[in-house]
Amino acid sequence: MKRRLSAVLALDVVGSSRLIQADESGALRAIRAVFDTIVGPAVTRHSGRTVKTMGDGALIEFGSPVEAVLAAVETQTTMATWGGTPAIVLRIGINMGDVAVDDDGDIFGDSVNVAARLQEVADPGGLCVSDKVFNELEGKLALPFEDGGERQLKNIARQIRVYRLKPGAASTDEPKSVRPSLDRGDRPSIAVLPFANLSGDPEQEYLADGIADDVTTALARSRWLFVMSRNSSFAFRGRAMLTDEIARLLGVRYVLTGSLRRSGSRLRISAQLIEAETGGSIWAERYDRDMGDLFALQDEITEAVAGAIEPELLKKEGQRGADRPRSLTAWDLVRRGMWEFHKIRPETHWTALDLFREATRSAPEFADGFFWASRAATGIAAYGWTEKPGLLLDEALATATRAIQLDERNPYAHYALGIAELFRGATDKGLAAARRAVALNPSFALGYFVLGMAELQSGRALEGAHALEHGLRLSPFDPQNFTWSVFLALAYCFSGDPAKGLDDARRALVLRPGWPAALAAVALCSSALEDREGARTAAKALRNTSEAEINPVRSIVRCLPDWSAALDRALNVD
Repeated sequence: MKRRLSAVLALDVVGSSRLIQADESGALRAIRAVFDTIVGPAVTRHSGRTVKTMGDGALIEFGSPVEAVLAAVETQTTMATWGGTPAIVLRIGINMGDVAVDDDGDIFGDSVNVAARLQEVADPGGLCVSDKVFNELEGKLALPFEDGGERQLKNIARQIRVYRLKPGAASTDEPKSVRPSLDRGDRPSIAVLPFANLSGDPEQEYLADGIADDVTTALARSRWLFVMSRNSSFAFRGRAMLTDEIARLLGVRYVLTGSLRRSGSRLRISAQLIEAETGGSIWAERYDRDMGDLFALQDEITEAVAGAIEPELLKKEGQRGADRPRSLTAWDLVRRGMWEFHKIRPETHWTALDLFREATRSAPEFADGFFWASRAATGIAAYGWTEKPGLLLDEALATATRAIQLDERNPYAHYALGIAELFRGATDKGLAAARRAVALNPSFALGYFVLGMAELQSGRALEGAHALEHGLRLSPFDPQNFTWSVFLALAYCFSGDPAKGLDDARRALVLRPGWPAALAAVALCSSALEDREGARTAAKALRNTSEAEINPVRSIVRCLPDWSAALDRALNVD
């Protein structure tokens, strides 16, 4: 027999005997449908090889443990929405090691046996990997695995350290990351979690979010304090997790939690600052205020939190929150708009833009209304959700420029300007705006996102990849990680590492299955690797999408003629 190093995936249908006993022909048809339409395509997309199927199970081999995990995540994510009858649930185990291969391609050995036993201890609908596989994911793929400790697996002499990915932990509604969090050294770090809305009225959710968002912004103005990005903190909304677990995943020292209850014009807000290492509360307070006192209340909370973390630094940095509009109406409109904007759908982006426009009319001196209007307008144009992208990009440029005039030191305003300039094709101006955004706030993850795009569009693809990597470490659970991954794929592909780019493109498909921009990136990277089959598969999936949906990719590659032509060839491969 020949020997080689492989990642081995063992898959099994949960309760197959019971299903077959109840309806043999129906169960067998359903199992075959799952293997043919879900498991098989996922294996192919991640360069795996199905060694054999055993009725209700399968043994699959991969050359890369990262690809094996990506295939497993894609399978379980898709299975969560599979509507076949009877219901089929899978368990998956993955191990890595030396395997023996016979002349028929079957694989044997201890590594195969361990994978099979890992599958047996995985949760139904979940995934279990060995420590060998988990260690290989570092710096390449980070998902919320839980350490299951040392386990004595059936018929395995030694103990194996196992890591579990719970059912649903890799769904599109759950936080996930593609890079580990940044090492922040000795800087105090904090995450402000979404405040709980206890009003019994879902319409007040935006108000709770708005207060938490403003406290995050105010804290971030202190350069001595590392503040986790709003997008990553808010990814944990409604999750039944311990605070110390969230702190560990985000890599922060402190967590601020809170709740809001509104009755008429009266507010009751409770806030608590928790030290992650001990789980102890180091500050807590309850406030009863009128809505008219909202801004003063936010400043109170901000200063109390900062003071509890580091009183001496607070004295040196002494600072209040962001500039305030003269009326609560504009703040209210912006927060309602942000609530809609972050749903990332065509109709909600348009609703958000209308609310931001109204905020600019209500308070023409309030910068937030203008830069959020710019972001919404650019988003609609970039995602292809309008027939007149040029008009919206002109509006985005004008509103971002006005935001900077009103608040030149606001990094969000420069970020909004940079995005608008890049999608209008003004690369140098977009790059200047991006550099200004990160200079104003070195912890501003979105600033590094636009900087990465700008470097890529300027022809410095490797510098673009580095900026994007840094931004992802600042915001590891951003709900739009699929976008980051697509631009990372392009950056690595353009810098001469299409294999690494392909990993990121496939990761984007795991985070957002079927997204045209991710499929285009897969096609481009596969074409650069001369993988005609991979390019053909991605191009075939794209043929049922509109040209407008591929525009975010084209807007970048159009400044790189050779790669623009390469993308066209990849999308039209026979």
